[in-house]
Amino acid sequence: MDKVNIGLIGAGRIGKMHAEHLAFRVPGAHILAVADVFAEAAEKCAALCQIPSAFKDYRRILDNPDVDAVVICSSTDTHAQIIEEAAAAGKHIFCEKPIDFDLARIDRALAAVGRAGVKLQIGFNRRFDPSFKRTRDLVAEDKIGEPHIVRITSRDPGPPPIEYVRVSGGIFLDMTIHDFDMARYLINDEVTEIFAAGGVLVDPEIGKAGDVDTAVVTLRYARGAIGTIDNSRKAVYGYDQRVEVFGSAGVVVVSNNVRDGAVLSNAEGVHGALPLFFFVERYTEAYVAEMKAFIECVQRDKTPPVAGVDGRIPVVMGYAARKSYAENRPVKLSEIDQGRPPRS
Repeated sequence: MDKVNIGLIGAGRIGKMHAEHLAFRVPGAHILAVADVFAEAAEKCAALCQIPSAFKDYRRILDNPDVDAVVICSSTDTHAQIIEEAAAAGKHIFCEKPIDFDLARIDRALAAVGRAGVKLQIGFNRRFDPSFKRTRDLVAEDKIGEPHIVRITSRDPGPPPIEYVRVSGGIFLDMTIHDFDMARYLINDEVTEIFAAGGVLVDPEIGKAGDVDTAVVTLRYARGAIGTIDNSRKAVYGYDQRVEVFGSAGVVVVSNNVRDGAVLSNAEGVHGALPLFFFVERYTEAYVAEMKAFIECVQRDKTPPVAGVDGRIPVVMGYAARKSYAENRPVKLSEIDQGRPPRS
């Protein structure tokens, strides 16, 4: 097909961003409609992105036979249900992470997708960052030998509102979930065991909400590598996103993206630009690339590069990290997902 007709569900910050990309930066996409429980948000998004129709009820999109695919950017607690309904309506699906916080609901949603034979891509956008993709490619090409150590740093410039923290699922299922996906992606191996340490060092209100704002997670991989992830809800210098994969024959390192590469050296010191401020700025190119990949999968009947199982495994990892932190011990993923192999 020449154009893929899209229905966008959810017009908040992420939904609005995807709408702009689909409308103006992804040639194969055509947005027919946008829906949001806040009708005004849908109407504003439609006006901004020249979308013909705006609704309060997303089912108006699912009922439209001209819609080929939906992009789900609504609240997490609606994702699994909309996936099931969209699959039943024969729509291909892009869904922001996570699919759900409940593994049983995730499994029902994935089963519905399988029965319907539609495509499902999960929104782990960091896989499409050119530097991270290059890292994976170098590892796959054996440029660093056998991977021994994976290091992932992910720190936000400031904590989210407490209202968000209370419904986020906690740092391991909200923030670290991206890093859990990256941990698998970078060296194409599965994590078998997790040990998590955490603390409330940024905002006491986060602790009162039952969460932590600072964490270090140690990972053990199936093929023997060891990984670490460190998270903070507040890096005063900006959005800190770095990775390193060290192996038997070398190392590949990805540093922060900055506004410009100019470095001033003078008597007071050496000065450069701060990292880009937050995820929208840092990962703009990756967000566009993931949507282009989804559209191409629909157009050419290809398998999505981030499948449903890739959305499920990081949730299992998040629960393992949460259990590890609570019980102060290493937790095998098999304890969370008993009887199920790590990849399917």
